[in-house]
Amino acid sequence: MDEAKLQTAPDQLSGSRPMLDASATISAPTEPHPLHRVFIGPHGLRPGWRLLIYIALWRLFAFLLGYLVLPRGTLEIWQEMAGEVRQMVAVILPALVMAAIEKRPFGAYGLPGRQAFGKLFWAGMLWGIATITLLVFAIGGFGDFSLGTVALHGVRVIKFAIFWGAFFTVVGFFEEFLLRGYSQFTLSTGMGFWPTAVLLSVIFAIMHTGNPGETFIGLAAVAAIGLFFCLTLHRTGSLWFAVGFHASFDWGESYLYSVRDSGTTITGHLLNSTFHGSRWITGGSVGPEGSLLIYVVIAAAWFAFHRRYPQVNWRAE
Repeated sequence: MDEAKLQTAPDQLSGSRPMLDASATISAPTEPHPLHRVFIGPHGLRPGWRLLIYIALWRLFAFLLGYLVLPRGTLEIWQEMAGEVRQMVAVILPALVMAAIEKRPFGAYGLPGRQAFGKLFWAGMLWGIATITLLVFAIGGFGDFSLGTVALHGVRVIKFAIFWGAFFTVVGFFEEFLLRGYSQFTLSTGMGFWPTAVLLSVIFAIMHTGNPGETFIGLAAVAAIGLFFCLTLHRTGSLWFAVGFHASFDWGESYLYSVRDSGTTITGHLLNSTFHGSRWITGGSVGPEGSLLIYVVIAAAWFAFHRRYPQVNWRAE
């Protein structure tokens, strides 16, 4: 018999396996460092840290844009406009940076370009002016509001109407995107849509505490309006409705009906209107947003919007 066969036969009979190379080792999976879990979740950097980066970039851009100064002698209302434009740009630029980092389209954060100033925006405009009209005339129904005389004449009526329309549209972009754009999208991926909506609506109210003449009722109303804007985002999947609503509500309140908006009266309002009567009805130093009737109006708007837009179209991916 062949000698090689004799040598291998015992191994075959005994069923023994070839010996492993002593130099070959099997590495066990290494446990991630505890800090890794603090910063990194199943989908990459955790939402809270992404939001902190966004906020830091927002403050940085706001600081840098603050050095853009209008020429000396510029009217105060144009300085106010410039300030709001700077704020709007300062909240949008960081989202563009985060979109590049996260490899998402900017439209995922609530302002899809294909809907820009489209049907949802103008629907929001219509709802906003209808809502403030309902509120003001509900106060008037109690005999506590008078339209008064016309304060502007001639071409100034049109000039101030256009100026304040543009101004409050910029305000709508700034406030809606800051609180219900990137922030709402990012936190919702970690804690859900409605818990995030409640948190950011409370922050929305806190942002108004510095306004002159604010009251608890007025601040609570701001939070309630913020939640309504969250509903519009949840149902339409877009901020365009909320931006339009926000702009026309403020325009109707400040320019058209010429009443206080969160305690502030603008230059170049249309009417010499007046409130008189109980501050619980008129809103007192706050204006209509401080009236108890605003809760009835918001509830009506919520119900009507729920019926008109029953389908949820919001996604966070």
